[in-house]
Amino acid sequence: MRRVLPPIFALILLTAACGATDEPPGAGPSALAIAATASSPPAAPASSSQAPGAVVADTTPPANGEPATTAAPVPAFPVSTAGVEITKRPERIVSLSSTTTEILFAIGAGDQVVAVDSFSDYPAEAPITELNAFEPNVEAISTYEPDLVIFFLEPGALGSGLTALGIPVIHHVAALGLDDVYAQITDLGAATGNVSGASQLIEGLRTSIADVAGRFGSVAEPLTYYHEVDDTYYSATSATFIGSIYSLFGLTSIADAADDIGSGFPQLSPEYIIEADPDIIFYGCAEWCGTTPESIAERPGWGSLSAVESGALVAIDDDLTSRWGPRLAQFVETVGMSLETLFVE
Repeated sequence: MRRVLPPIFALILLTAACGATDEPPGAGPSALAIAATASSPPAAPASSSQAPGAVVADTTPPANGEPATTAAPVPAFPVSTAGVEITKRPERIVSLSSTTTEILFAIGAGDQVVAVDSFSDYPAEAPITELNAFEPNVEAISTYEPDLVIFFLEPGALGSGLTALGIPVIHHVAALGLDDVYAQITDLGAATGNVSGASQLIEGLRTSIADVAGRFGSVAEPLTYYHEVDDTYYSATSATFIGSIYSLFGLTSIADAADDIGSGFPQLSPEYIIEADPDIIFYGCAEWCGTTPESIAERPGWGSLSAVESGALVAIDDDLTSRWGPRLAQFVETVGMSLETLFVE
């Protein structure tokens, strides 16, 4: 029985097949100013000397002669980021990307999010809805009266349809590396008025990833890997976000030579994988497909693979590999610890 591809990977594969990776990077995952309270004065417009999303403290002297107090800094709007101008701090954000949802909550914009798509299951407090990220519907989205919509999959008219209604939109495509991740986080920090929170998130990720890479480093000899997206042998190349994490440890994907169309996620054949004989197999889809080390070893001809014989079979959480957001350090940690356990004496 054919099993369902994990939804986020299905989105990535569909995006790759439609050529969406040709869009400029700005899905993964990407800034914090303290949000203004209801009693705060209106945000001052950004001057030419202010960076997008800069914060402006209220320095207006009190009219009653009382000693001045320090007010919460107010995000400076309008801002231009990710190709869109946002005139005021968004208070009703709709996220149609699970990566974006995680980033928004991590940078402090969670209270501004009024709806997320049906796959945005983390964090627990995310206001999950029936909105479909595969087939986004402009009318359904507009019922939430959003003042900002962030999406990953563009079926062809979503962005223009929302823009026609006067709703600002940000289209973030799949990140291809850590720089793209940080850029998307920066975008969202500026767009939501959470600049310092985004900066803190980026700094935390940089520090965590550098710490893991420093502790585990690269393996002594170059190793190859097969990253199994699902049990129909879709895999990830070194040119993908997933591959960029493995590259931190000097690993090379066996799928690189098979990606004739440059999708980043070619479908391999069992014969190709056996011939390539990867040193290590990272497999997702444990929950969705029921993949286990035993089921991999039982595949015809796979029992003689180097990775199977040495026990170099590592389960990878699908959410961590398909969402380039605040939890990506956990993905890096999983890879580093696995390599140390399997290959470092």
